[in-house]
Amino acid sequence: MTLASATRRPARSAPRAAGEGPLADRGAWFLVLPALIPILVLSVGPLLYGILLAFTDSQSGRTQATRWIGGLNFQDLLHDTLFWESFRIGLVWAVGVTVPQFLLALGLALLLDEDLKLRWLARALAIVPWAMPEVVVGIMWRLVYNPDAGVLNETLRDLGLGDGRDWLSGLGSALPAVIVVGVWAGLPQTTVALLAGLQNTPRELHEAAAVDGAGAWRRFRTVTWPALRPVALAITALNLIWNFNSFALVYVLTGGGPGGRTRLPMLFAYEEAFRYGQFGYAAAMGCVMVAVISVLLALFLAGRLRGGDDT
Repeated sequence: MTLASATRRPARSAPRAAGEGPLADRGAWFLVLPALIPILVLSVGPLLYGILLAFTDSQSGRTQATRWIGGLNFQDLLHDTLFWESFRIGLVWAVGVTVPQFLLALGLALLLDEDLKLRWLARALAIVPWAMPEVVVGIMWRLVYNPDAGVLNETLRDLGLGDGRDWLSGLGSALPAVIVVGVWAGLPQTTVALLAGLQNTPRELHEAAAVDGAGAWRRFRTVTWPALRPVALAITALNLIWNFNSFALVYVLTGGGPGGRTRLPMLFAYEEAFRYGQFGYAAAMGCVMVAVISVLLALFLAGRLRGGDDT
């Protein structure tokens, strides 16, 4: 018996479908460009320019050329107690707005998820603050807090709870008053996100838990919250970032006063840049804030990756 040896031919790759290949890749890039160019021009470009500016002595109104000074701005920033005080106020503001905002939005979302009469009207009213620009919200709440004819003080006087006070000018009341406005203004988007998560929870799970004798709290803890947890983590992380970067609302309400009690980091950087003309120093502040936000995002993404199997 003879053994016939034959070399095995390499397997042929599957033929490319029509439209695949380098030309198709180029076509995909052309489709992405209309969305990519504005991001590069309006976001990435200014970010890189701001980082570059932080290492210079750029100032407004100076006749000499801008010089590269390395990390001197960051060294000065380390010893700037006013900036770190504004940083502390920013953290208090971000947490003070985000936590009650989430708790109130969760309760409102659970209520709007029930089969109530005129639920459509309640849902429409719940998103009204979302449709209002921050400047309009700030002006409206300044009228509410007005010490002479504001709705809040008039109500307190009618109830016999005092003669009212200047809420936005008091050293102890300004920051809590602004936090209340921040909670009210940001409540709709958190409510909508949580309501969407609730409506994606299968009703069969609730019915099965009810048949097993689980009460309302147990159903929430074992059925609702596990399904809602990814949405809750995402919206909470985004709210922390948005609130930490707040500018327009607090600027309209107090301008950072009184005595810097509501001066958030973004307001501090704005004053350094456009009131005092220290562009390089303000850019260094912006870099620090970007670093903080990046750390928050990294912690959030790490938490999501660790809990990926559960979510």
